[in-house]
Amino acid sequence: MLKPILLVEDNPNDLELTLVALDKSQLANEVIVARDGQEAIDYLTGEGEWKERAPGNPAVILLDLKLPKIDGLEVLDMIRSNATLKSVPVVMLTSSREEQDLIRSYELGVNAYVVKPVEFAEFVDAIGDLGVFWAVLNEPPPGSTRFRRPPPAQ
Repeated sequence: MLKPILLVEDNPNDLELTLVALDKSQLANEVIVARDGQEAIDYLTGEGEWKERAPGNPAVILLDLKLPKIDGLEVLDMIRSNATLKSVPVVMLTSSREEQDLIRSYELGVNAYVVKPVEFAEFVDAIGDLGVFWAVLNEPPPGSTRFRRPPPAQ
């Protein structure tokens, strides 16, 4: 089974556009949506409303920078500090062009920093390219896999 894509986005318009763009790229990966930083952490650690979720890490995390409760930089810091999560690719998907956000994201170990395009067609292309690259083309580190392994046959 394919690993899901975790989309962390609080803006309803950006969320809808991103989901449409991922759908247009025809990725088979399920998209899990977290609407704030705390919900993202709960999903990643299997806590709160996510305590019953199937084990395993997402193929990629598309993380907004400006989030309620816990911001994207704090979520990224937690991911990179967690031995189980630290190798999961994280793409900061944000409207922020502030140099300090860019620098801090890379200091904390983000894999890519993408400023959301304003034009719909550009946005769809950018999201589709991100999804295909991180969920399909990118080779994960040794020891992790792109797929959840089925249980052994009895």
